[in-house]
Amino acid sequence: MLRKLGRLFVIKNRGEAFLIIFALALGAMDRGSHYVEQLPGTMGWVLFWACGGAVMLAGAKILDCLRYERERVAVVKTGQT
Repeated sequence: MLRKLGRLFVIKNRGEAFLIIFALALGAMDRGSHYVEQLPGTMGWVLFWACGGAVMLAGAKILDCLRYERERVAVVKTGQT
């Protein structure tokens, strides 16, 4: 039963990954817009773009992990090490 519950939190394909990245981007841009309101001027915009950059890095890592996991499963199925 716990295994089934745990599978809910596993990203299984690229579609799910892109939905998660989209949700991260929405939250980050909302937070960035609050930075621009709270810190007028250059520092607010720097933090705004830092929020966007963090999503780009996280999205790249999520997609790379999916590719790595798919390759690892393929190697295990073929019996190679």
